[in-house]
Amino acid sequence: MARGNVADLNTLSASDYDAVIFPGGFGAAKNLSSWAVDGAACTVEDEVTRVITDFHKSKKPLGACCIAPTLFAKCIPNCQVTVGSDADGNDAWPYAGTAQAINDAGGKHVATDIDGVVVDLDNKLATSCAYMYEGQPHEIFDSVGKMVDEVMSMA
Repeated sequence: MARGNVADLNTLSASDYDAVIFPGGFGAAKNLSSWAVDGAACTVEDEVTRVITDFHKSKKPLGACCIAPTLFAKCIPNCQVTVGSDADGNDAWPYAGTAQAINDAGGKHVATDIDGVVVDLDNKLATSCAYMYEGQPHEIFDSVGKMVDEVMSMA
């Protein structure tokens, strides 16, 4: 669902914006990439790769939460991102295995709790776990908000 003047992704240019944020969710794992099926061996859609690469080369900040930090791991080698905890066996973190998959994909996962945001200043990235954590709605809201605040502070 979208509101307002929706445009094709191929019209998005880093020169027109100060930052870009990928909100995550199953769409990022299934439509923007093949992560849902292929994990660390996934491919990222060409236009998504182009946008990430263009913003990165332009030294403009990028943000991602939930599963979307996997896009950065595939497109920006050795970048630091988070999807939260990397400790298996905790019901609050049912997707903790994603942390190792990020490392396998070429990124560097940094473990955090629900309050954590990982800022990779060298690459101008901010990431948070959002719904990779089985938390209360206000906790998810705060996780996303902190990531957005970090992106805006780099813009």
